[in-house]
Amino acid sequence: MHEVTMNGSGQFPSLLFAEAPGAWDVGEPDGIPSSARDLYLDQIVTAVAGDREEHDLITRVMFGHLPDVAAVRYRQEVFQDLEDPALFDAVERFADGMSQARTHLRQLARMDYRYQQEGWLLDAAAIYCAAVQSLAAHLAAATVRSRALLAFREYLASYVASAGFTALAGDTKAQQDTLGEVRYCTRIRGDRVDVSRYSDEADYSAVVLKTFERFAQGAVRDYRVHYRTWPGMNHITAQILDLVARLFPAEFAGLEEYCRAHAGFIDEGVRRAEQEFQFYLAYLDYIRPLRVAGLCFCYPEVSAGSKEVLAADTYDLALASKLVAGRKPVVTNDFRLEGRERVFVVTGPNQGGKTTFARTFGQLHHLAGTGCPVPGSAARLFLFDRLFTHFEVVEDLAKMSGKLEDDLIRVGEILRAATPRSIIVLNEAFASTTLYDARFLGTKLLTKVMELDALCVYITFVDELASLGDQVVSMMSTIVPEEPATRTYKVVRKPADGLAYALALAEKYDLTYARLRDRLTP
Repeated sequence: MHEVTMNGSGQFPSLLFAEAPGAWDVGEPDGIPSSARDLYLDQIVTAVAGDREEHDLITRVMFGHLPDVAAVRYRQEVFQDLEDPALFDAVERFADGMSQARTHLRQLARMDYRYQQEGWLLDAAAIYCAAVQSLAAHLAAATVRSRALLAFREYLASYVASAGFTALAGDTKAQQDTLGEVRYCTRIRGDRVDVSRYSDEADYSAVVLKTFERFAQGAVRDYRVHYRTWPGMNHITAQILDLVARLFPAEFAGLEEYCRAHAGFIDEGVRRAEQEFQFYLAYLDYIRPLRVAGLCFCYPEVSAGSKEVLAADTYDLALASKLVAGRKPVVTNDFRLEGRERVFVVTGPNQGGKTTFARTFGQLHHLAGTGCPVPGSAARLFLFDRLFTHFEVVEDLAKMSGKLEDDLIRVGEILRAATPRSIIVLNEAFASTTLYDARFLGTKLLTKVMELDALCVYITFVDELASLGDQVVSMMSTIVPEEPATRTYKVVRKPADGLAYALALAEKYDLTYARLRDRLTP
């Protein structure tokens, strides 16, 4: 087993990577790769990251790719621990508390008055201590199995018991208690404000409430003004606070000393763990509505050696999110490759789910390579080195080349860069040319892919390509037999029936069954 331990300085390494400390820094955001757009991964990542504070880190992790099966399993273990609702809620509360503490600290730079800054620093430390102590207590009692959370639990318990944190928590509570005992009175006469110590003066709020208590009839509307908890302080309130500090010099001197001693109170290991938790929380939040709708997610078996892949009850995650949000049904599909099989050739009528199937295949392998649970009730997937896609693009009129030439250039670049560990997803390559040329070029392309021994999905209207050899598996998008114009969006493993090109021609020339029926109906 790959053990995860703290390094020599006692710093927790990472919840994302099992290796060296500092591996959590996954680099600066790069541009979105074209394959991500083709597979709608950009939509998934944008929705997962949302407006979270750690948006950039989540985006980099989601677009990244883990190097080996052990790294994938490391993240899967954390996800599986966080499937426990109680642990998920505890981590989410911890993350919220850390976010509040950081928000308080960011406000300090915007404040002009010393005592206000010191008070907000004290509040930030109190929020931080409560968040850390709460999570440490929950982890201590929780059943966790992942190497990452076991190591973090040990780290957090050690940190909470350390002299540094004990002093921080004790000093914070003591200082809050001391300042909580400060009582003072303000008297406003015209433009003059007097501040004095509180000496058992009457509480006029209580007197007013008691006077009007007899007139109360049942529940009444609360007309009291609720002040915003924002960091703004004008010069008048600042001067009042200065006068209060003069009245209570020991208390405010203690606050000043506290701030000098605990200015940088956030522990680096705790901070990193909280940032990395955001990736897990964000993805689980994203898939929760789909699970509520009855859709399955699973932790795939991932292999860097075996290319016998399969998935059951799977679907396009980006499309499913939109359909579930619109309360529409989601159609699931299955696929499998066995033995020497490497290539899916998918034929069938247009708008029947072929492109969605291709996107699903690519999405599943990418998500599995990030350690995330994937759509489906079961999956066995391949850990690739690179994922290549070729989807139709809008023709650039500024170029002197046509679509066929562009297709040939793009496919050539893929074949030169691909390795036996690559995955290639090709959607309607050479669709702009004749049937003869599409068959000829498609045969040459798939022959190269098979020689390379790479996994591939090839969407085409050329049925003959589905029977090129025992490395090729024929898949078809299906229709309702009684209603040829109605698609089921099911893509099944079956021989091509020779109708794909005929349907394509019929649709091109407006001669489909549905259109002919409409035109011939009186």
